[in-house]
Amino acid sequence: MKVKRYTCVVCGRVFPQGQGIVLKRAGVELAFHSKVCLSKFFKLFIERIDEGQFRKAAREAMKEFEELRKAKQIVKRI
Repeated sequence: MKVKRYTCVVCGRVFPQGQGIVLKRAGVELAFHSKVCLSKFFKLFIERIDEGQFRKAAREAMKEFEELRKAKQIVKRI
């Protein structure tokens, strides 16, 4: 059985399936061999995205993470 290989879109390093970070959305496949490469791509991506789209998506994501944090908080009982 042949293992699928990906090429990092940032540095060009080739890595096997099961390693790295691979995102598929809207018919686009993004492969990153490490979180450092993902961070570099994400920083450039958010600098170039339309401000209105970014604002909406960022606020929705922040709200979702806030709700997750609140759900995980341990209630202290005295």
